[in-house]
Amino acid sequence: MSKTIIVSNRLPVKIQVKRGETIYKPSEGGLATGLGSVYKGAGNVWIGWPGKIVKDKKAQDKVRAELKEMHLYPVFLTREEIDDYYEGFSNEILWPICHYVPSYAQYKHRYWEAYKQVNRKFAESVLQLAEKGDTVWINDYQLLLLPFLLREKLPDIGIGYFQHIPFPSYEIFRQIPWREALLEGVLGADLIGFHTYDDIRHFMSSVTRIMGLSSTANHLTVHNRPVVVDAFPMGIDYEKFTEIAMLPRTRSNIKRIGKTAGDAEMILSIDRLDYSKGILQRLQAFDLFLKQNKSYCEKVSLLMVVVPSRDEVPQYRELKEEIDRLVSDINARNQTLGWQPVFYFYRSFPVEMLSALYQTAQVCLVTPMRDGMNLVSKEYVASRIDQKGVLILSEMAGASKELSEALIINPNDVRGLANALLEALEMPESEQKERMCAMRKTVEKFNINHWVKLFMERLKEIKNMQRSLATRQITSTTFDVILNKYTAARRRIIFLDYDGTLVGFNVDPLKARPDKELFNLLDQLLQDERNRVILISGRMYETLDEWFGHLPLDIIAEHGAWTKKHNQSWKRYHGLSDDWKREIMPVMENYTDRTPGAFIEEKSFSLSWHYRKVESGLGEQRAMELEDNLKFFAEDRELQILQGEKVIEVKSNLINKGKAAVFLLEEDDYDFIVALGDDYTDEYTFRALPERAITVKVGNKISEAKYSIPTYKDARRILFQLAAAK
Repeated sequence: MSKTIIVSNRLPVKIQVKRGETIYKPSEGGLATGLGSVYKGAGNVWIGWPGKIVKDKKAQDKVRAELKEMHLYPVFLTREEIDDYYEGFSNEILWPICHYVPSYAQYKHRYWEAYKQVNRKFAESVLQLAEKGDTVWINDYQLLLLPFLLREKLPDIGIGYFQHIPFPSYEIFRQIPWREALLEGVLGADLIGFHTYDDIRHFMSSVTRIMGLSSTANHLTVHNRPVVVDAFPMGIDYEKFTEIAMLPRTRSNIKRIGKTAGDAEMILSIDRLDYSKGILQRLQAFDLFLKQNKSYCEKVSLLMVVVPSRDEVPQYRELKEEIDRLVSDINARNQTLGWQPVFYFYRSFPVEMLSALYQTAQVCLVTPMRDGMNLVSKEYVASRIDQKGVLILSEMAGASKELSEALIINPNDVRGLANALLEALEMPESEQKERMCAMRKTVEKFNINHWVKLFMERLKEIKNMQRSLATRQITSTTFDVILNKYTAARRRIIFLDYDGTLVGFNVDPLKARPDKELFNLLDQLLQDERNRVILISGRMYETLDEWFGHLPLDIIAEHGAWTKKHNQSWKRYHGLSDDWKREIMPVMENYTDRTPGAFIEEKSFSLSWHYRKVESGLGEQRAMELEDNLKFFAEDRELQILQGEKVIEVKSNLINKGKAAVFLLEEDDYDFIVALGDDYTDEYTFRALPERAITVKVGNKISEAKYSIPTYKDARRILFQLAAAK
């Protein structure tokens, strides 16, 4: 029976040792809660670091045995690995880069070596448990290399990857020296998930620019395997927070807070110590608010909870010192005998106290400079069972895309944040309830279980899609059927596209010349007198004549505008005119002048605008603009605009490869018909040929062909096998 293997840097337990006895306590984190139902299912497991360095072999065996009873499998790490892989590469390179603070990144080579080593260690642990048909769900940036490491060993396994922090723009991500390896690693997954569409956009930009992969919307083709990149906004356990809000201990904590705060309204701020959270700007905004609104002095207090984190790291230590200084300064300047402006706690609180704080606070400030999702905002909303309270939320947090009823602010705008505080404190109760009710419905619907369900269902869909594509691919079984038909045939006709089908693409089209192997292949096919080989291409007839004119084959050039049969001269399709070029050429030249690397290829009855050499992104944008402009000219001139592999071609709609193929097909009675092609122009051929024809698409793209193969190399291999058959 297949199982799901969850993998993350940490296991969802906390290990404590009391009087020599090891105690395992469940983690309160959202990930542990949400995926709890998955890994506790029949046969499912969770792999990760147990959170404690265990050196002794016997102690490791003991921990391993105890965790196994909870469906947990530990990956033991050394102190050096924690320092260099986790604290080093993950948190001193990936974390600052992904949170747009590249100046904090420390590109140390030993960090990279440790990151690779630990990812391999995780891979070994997964491979010990993984079997055919299993699904592996990898979580977060500490394990970017893991999907590819697993794909190498288990090519058919279902792999999902979810990143819980933001993915930065291409300009930021490209600064990492090992960027290609990181992207190659994560592209081993079938489904790559982020919190927001912005993350998808940044990731796709990096992949297409750095790896040179082509994409369609949020789909990629990686080594002929479809990969989908999608957004799955993570939720919280809504029911848990509403239940905690009504516990007796929580109600008791609410009374205690009320006594401490007195009559002052509470503004709540809860964050882990981190430079990405905008804590200093929040304090500056509160200070400015008090200066601008003297009437609120002694009527409102900021309760700030900062959870300790990595305060031994210089940037974090300096941040804490600055927070301490600013809190002391605000209190020293504003405090009275009966009122404290800022209550500052550098510690964590149990969940019952957090719930009490959420319910007590008139306003909750969630204003990170950059955040993947930020679940504090959702916890505040879920805890407000009285339907009141105001959430002030940073537009840089993923949650802002869902909780649009919050007061959305730019965390860098200190004055704007101060004004939002005033608006929140003066908001009528009716408006508070209207906004809060809407947000509560959103948080309730898109909860943690919904997030897990959506991700797993999407991953299943993608694996089914991959399997359906695989059934179309020419396997050994289907090839045997084709081979039998080939050998039994008395008269065969073979239609072969050129670029992308017999040779790979080249930045310079004229450099994609036929090689010795291709000539050898064609010679072998042509030696069999039962074979009629047709080279059918969009290239200029002069080029094809130069390359293949000496061979005893037929050539269709420029999509059917020109035809040359063996031992005959070139013939032009009747009724064609190139008068339209006088209007189209200046338009293309204009875009060529504006686009470095673009060039125009003029054929007898078509014009092609190539952008293969153009900067990725710019070429696609210019191509879209050019296509829109050309549509105006094409409407009443019987012209067709074709979007190809980094090229836009304009030609007469009187001709296409399909019409030309049918014309030659009607010249004899063929009992074996095969056509191979890779792009949109070959679809005309596939559609025009009779049902009994064997049509093959080169590349995993949607096609009307009956079969598909991954690359031109596979096309050559299959043709060699046919040519060798007797």
